[in-house]
Amino acid sequence: MTPPARPRRRMTGIGRVLVIVYAIMALAATGRSFVQIVQRFDEAPLAYTLSALSAVVYIVATLALIFAGSRAWYLVAWIAIVFELVGVLVVGALTFVLPDLFAHPTVWSWFGMGYVFVPLVLPFLGLWWLITHRPVASGVASEPATVRA
Repeated sequence: MTPPARPRRRMTGIGRVLVIVYAIMALAATGRSFVQIVQRFDEAPLAYTLSALSAVVYIVATLALIFAGSRAWYLVAWIAIVFELVGVLVVGALTFVLPDLFAHPTVWSWFGMGYVFVPLVLPFLGLWWLITHRPVASGVASEPATVRA
């Protein structure tokens, strides 16, 4: 009798694409906020702080999605992605309602228009992935999530 096949430890399919897009957004938001804060923080401290916050959220979400096979990281992924969704919806709406407050753009301004609306779509895809790829109860906490596309 042969032992059962072990699931792959690396992400595949849509899960891998999702993590790559989150990582790209993390890099983009980090770079943008760093430049904004270093060069012009006094011009728009709220907007540039929100850009830095979005960078942190994308970094945490990326890591949490990679390790979402663990219940703890799965919960962190839910928190980060829901926070991201609320952030992009609130900041996006505020840029229309209070345009003077957001005269300088952030990652989430105008629902992520400066990033081709990826910040608006990404949390919905992230939540869908979390709903359809729950961690296995007997999974090892340190193993990354297994994704079957």
